[in-house]
Amino acid sequence: MATIKEIAERAGVSRGTVDRVLNNRGAVCAETEERIRAIIKELDYKPNKAGMALAAQKKKYLIGIILFSKQNPFFDEVMEGFQEKADELSVYGCEITVKRVAYHPDAQLSAIKACVKEGVKGLIITPYNDERICSELNHLSKAGIPVITVNSDAEHTNRLTYVGSDFYKSGNAAGALMKLVTSENVYLGIINGDSNILCHSQRYSGFVDTLSKDKRFKVVKQGENFDDDQKSYALVSEMLTTHPEINALYFTAGGVYGGCRAVIDSSRQDVKIITFDDVPTTLEMMERDIITATICQQPYWQGSKSLDLMFAYLLNPQTEVDENYYSELTIKIREII
Repeated sequence: MATIKEIAERAGVSRGTVDRVLNNRGAVCAETEERIRAIIKELDYKPNKAGMALAAQKKKYLIGIILFSKQNPFFDEVMEGFQEKADELSVYGCEITVKRVAYHPDAQLSAIKACVKEGVKGLIITPYNDERICSELNHLSKAGIPVITVNSDAEHTNRLTYVGSDFYKSGNAAGALMKLVTSENVYLGIINGDSNILCHSQRYSGFVDTLSKDKRFKVVKQGENFDDDQKSYALVSEMLTTHPEINALYFTAGGVYGGCRAVIDSSRQDVKIITFDDVPTTLEMMERDIITATICQQPYWQGSKSLDLMFAYLLNPQTEVDENYYSELTIKIREII
């Protein structure tokens, strides 16, 4: 394993100079720094974790995490990933502060301001795709507070990276599934979460685009439930009452349980339902043969990976970070849950 001494000898500098480059403490000319970083990359140097822990005793890294409401149980598993990674990194000085907020830009803006007031060094957020939110996130980036978007992205932001599913492809997969589980004409009801949340709108677009050239499929009715089971129940009940021809439902986000309750109460047994994620209530509806299939996206990994990336970047801003980190998609049906 490469050492600071070996790097220093190859670069023809002191170990102190290498240390200043590794810890971004300046006072090194650009040419020398470039030469040192090239050697670091060539030798695949990794900092000694014991040394990192010792350094962390002198410096703390508070990272803000903003997720959507506790009404959506999907984010509980994302939080498990965050919490376990935070526990793992705590010896190196990593701390987190968590805000779970409603589906509204004002709620997110308040949470962002609260994180800044607490002195966060970086922010991980599932953003509402709103101009004010994007502007605030860009302001943080300019102020030296890096931003990582997790689970959903936001347009026109200078975020460090995005960690989550490729949601347009998720919609494509849902459309392909709907083709596989149906054989005759399909009259669709689409229940979107919130069109101002990019992952929801992308799931919608991917699904509709996949089915658009197949004349078997017709979208009869669509609406938003804001991941709320009560709103979802009312919306699906109205769909099935006013459009009895509907024989398939597509949920882009949460509120699945309420929508499925409406299907049960309507005594409809012929409705094919495609959903996302495997929260306990969704698995319950799969076991009852109400949901046909659900597409999953590694929520635990999303939390763990995004915090790992943020902490590595805060330790060393020269860390190479990809533009996107996509989770794997898996499909669950009743027979294999």
